[in-house]
Amino acid sequence: MKMGFRWFGKEQDSVTLEQIRQIPGMDGVVTSLMDIPVGEVWPLERLKSLKQQVNDHGLQLEVIESVNIHEDIKLGLNTRDKYIQAYIETMDNLAQIGVKVICYNFMPVLDWVRTELAKPLEDGSTTMAYKDEYVYKINPQDLAAHVDEQTHGFDLPGWEPERLKEMSAAIDMYKNVSEQQYWDNIKYFLDSVIPYAEKYDIKLAIHPDDPPWPIFGLPRVITDRENIQKFLNLNNSPYNGLTLCTGSLGANRQNDIPSIIREFGSQGRIHFAHVRNLKFESGRDFYESAHLSRCGSLDIFEIVKAFYDIKFDGYIRPDHGRMIWGEKGRLGYGLYDRALGATYIQGLWEAIDKLHFSTDIAEINL
Repeated sequence: MKMGFRWFGKEQDSVTLEQIRQIPGMDGVVTSLMDIPVGEVWPLERLKSLKQQVNDHGLQLEVIESVNIHEDIKLGLNTRDKYIQAYIETMDNLAQIGVKVICYNFMPVLDWVRTELAKPLEDGSTTMAYKDEYVYKINPQDLAAHVDEQTHGFDLPGWEPERLKEMSAAIDMYKNVSEQQYWDNIKYFLDSVIPYAEKYDIKLAIHPDDPPWPIFGLPRVITDRENIQKFLNLNNSPYNGLTLCTGSLGANRQNDIPSIIREFGSQGRIHFAHVRNLKFESGRDFYESAHLSRCGSLDIFEIVKAFYDIKFDGYIRPDHGRMIWGEKGRLGYGLYDRALGATYIQGLWEAIDKLHFSTDIAEINL
C-alpha cells in the first residue's frame, strides 16, 4: 500500500507539508484546488505549481480529491455535456502532472452529512457526529446554516459557502428525478469519461454516500455491496472503481466491510481507501472515534487484514480524525489524530506482514 494524507493546500489548511513529511511512512498527499468552482477546468499551470510544492517536500502527488461533479450532470440536464467536457479537460491536465487516481462522488447536493462537528468526548477530544432524528426534524437550509456556524472559518469539502446558499433550491430540482433516472445519469457520465480515463491512465474511484441512506428524499445509491456491484456493472472498465471508505459504508451496520474489501478488491476495482473508525450509538446515530479498533465499532485490524489479503498495492489514507491536544484547524482534518491513525494502520500492516511471513517459513520447514 501507499500511505497518503489529505491536504487542502497552503492557503486552505492549518496543516503544513513540513508537518506531513514528518509522519512516519508517509508517501504523499491527497489534495485538490479548493478555489476552482465546480464545472470549471483545473488550470495546468496551477497544477504544475501544486505538484512542485508537494515534491519539494519529498512527497508524491498521485491522488486527487475531489474533482466534483457538476449538479447538471447528476440531474441529467441538457447542459451536462459542457461540464463533462470540462471534466475531461481537467483529467487531461491531471494526467500531465502524473496523477493516477481521482476520488469523486455522485452524491446529490449534499456530500457527507454530520449534525455536530465538535461533539465533546469523555477524554476531552472533540469529533464529528450524526444524529438521525435531528436531520429529519430540520429543513435543509437550516442544516446548512447549522454546519456553517461550526466550521471555525474553514471551508469543508462538500459544504462550500456557495453550495450552502443554494441548498434548498438544488434539492427541489431532484423532486422529479427517480432513482432509476439517477442511475442512468451516472452511467451517462461514466460512459462519457471512462474512455478518457483509459487514455490518460487515470483510475476513477467513486466515494460511497455518507451516510449510506437517503437524506431529505435525495437519492443515495453507493451504499452497500449490492449497489456497489450495480455501479461497477454500469461500465466494466477496470478504470471504473471505488474509493473504499470504511466510515461511510460502515455507518450501515449491515455492511460487512472486510467482506466488501475482499470481494471488490479481488476484482481489482478498489483504487483508493479511506480508513477510519466510528462508534455506534442508538439507531443510526454515530460519532467518529479514534482509529484504534477498541475505540469504535469497526474492527480496523480485520479491515487492514482484508486489504493485505487482497495484496492491495493502491493508495490508503487515514480519514477524519478527532481534534486532540488543543489543536485548532479544519474540523475532522487536524494533524495529530490523523497522524496517529496513519501510524496505527501501518503498524497493523507490518504486524500482519510479519505474521504472514513467519507462517510461510513454518510451513516450508514442515
